[in-house]
Amino acid sequence: MIVMTACATSSTPYQPLSAGSRVSGGYSDLRIDETHYRVSFAGNRLTSRERVESYLLFRAAELTLLKGYDYFIIQDREVEHQIEREVRRDPVYNPWFSLRYGYWRPYWRYYRSGVGWYHWYPYFGDPFWAERYSVRTIERFEASADIVLGKGPRPNGNLRSFDAREVSERLAPQIEYPTQ
Repeated sequence: MIVMTACATSSTPYQPLSAGSRVSGGYSDLRIDETHYRVSFAGNRLTSRERVESYLLFRAAELTLLKGYDYFIIQDREVEHQIEREVRRDPVYNPWFSLRYGYWRPYWRYYRSGVGWYHWYPYFGDPFWAERYSVRTIERFEASADIVLGKGPRPNGNLRSFDAREVSERLAPQIEYPTQ
């Protein structure tokens, strides 16, 4: 039996969030009532905040048009930002042994009269030869918005209202769908 696992090598495509896509992310929506929805989009570690927010806006416009409405108003919006830091010891770093050196080490012993034997090791205490670590920062973004759907002309005075067709047309060229 062969088991294959997928790893995220690109940013999150525009796809529904499912149990199988939790690692790579996607959109989800929850119906609150006939005209109220909570729309969310979760990105993976390679998805920028701008992409997460534009995919959220695109999903809100798509949902609005699917339900037969013309515009949507964002009542509340949140962006969650997670930061993970991985600290790893450099696996290549090893000044004490190298295959090129065999068993030779830069270590010297010498005798000082009246004091005795001393040794000198060039890597000891020198910051250049200190242990090497690589630090990697991983950021993940998830955006959610509570929207209200509406029919007819968009309210002009409300800055949180969006024409669903206009949003959909503007963002459609930027949307990347999953490859099959």
